[in-house]
Amino acid sequence: MHIANKQSSKLIKLIILSLLGTVSILLFFLNFPLPFLPAYLKIDFSDVPAMMASLIFSPIAGVIVVAIKNLLYIAVTGAADPIGAVANFLAGIMLVLPVSILYHRFKGVKSVISGLAAGTIIMALGMSLLNYVIILPAYGWLMGWEGMSSSTVKWAAIYAGILPFNIIKGIVIGMLFVPLFIKMRHWIEQKQIRLAP
Repeated sequence: MHIANKQSSKLIKLIILSLLGTVSILLFFLNFPLPFLPAYLKIDFSDVPAMMASLIFSPIAGVIVVAIKNLLYIAVTGAADPIGAVANFLAGIMLVLPVSILYHRFKGVKSVISGLAAGTIIMALGMSLLNYVIILPAYGWLMGWEGMSSSTVKWAAIYAGILPFNIIKGIVIGMLFVPLFIKMRHWIEQKQIRLAP
């Protein structure tokens, strides 16, 4: 009986993560650019379902939802931009993991706000570094942009676009997620108890 309940609980978790991954990809396509930043940098709210999953279950659940979203994106677009999908996955886990880790350790609204602040800083700095070392050179190689190998061009792209974009993205997602969390906190805690192993 215990084994059957455990299997049923795992199946429910898998279904919830798949549904949140599907919601995440839909939100991913509802994006918008910021007027003063490069047009290819677009804000979306697709990390919100991943944060929900990470609060209900565990940090790994949030990573799974981010992965599902990006795998679905690659499947839907026919792998038109695999570098962008990898970059989105890395940015997503940098934002989601601190929120989840701090929440599961301390609980409460303050831990979510602290996690969002930490995640925004980690994402902004981490994505700046990754863009300098890997992502921008990879785009340069893929698109034939020889200028992207220049240190000056890469730093200009980071300072003028990538760094401010990720800071704004973290703030905007935080402004949406904190009120959502406050409203859904009781429901999240109920799900944690019901779906506990």
